[in-house]
Amino acid sequence: QVQLVESGGGLVQPGGSLRLSCLASGFPFNRYTMRWYRQAAGQNRELVAGIVSTGGTGDYVDSVKGRFTISRDNANNTVYLQMNSLKPEDTAVYYCNAVKGAYVYWGRGTQVTVSS
Repeated sequence: QVQLVESGGGLVQPGGSLRLSCLASGFPFNRYTMRWYRQAAGQNRELVAGIVSTGGTGDYVDSVKGRFTISRDNANNTVYLQMNSLKPEDTAVYYCNAVKGAYVYWGRGTQVTVSS
């Protein structure tokens, strides 16, 4: 059974930091590209960051470059999103995504709220 379970969301003040985690199971994690998406209320889902199966520096949407860092631990089937200098416009539900060819899996999401 494939599972992607996000954690680490919450309420944070502007300028603060959060670290999201996504624990994967039920598929060969180390062969999949992993991505984080987000969806704000009333908005379309947006790709935030991605990292290929072997790791590396990742790719980012322009609005988070220099503030967010994606990383992965293939030994523990986990992908992370370190979010620094958070802004109110980062408020959204953040979703973990795994993709390899036609195989695509989603987590249920974790809420991130940036507010004073």
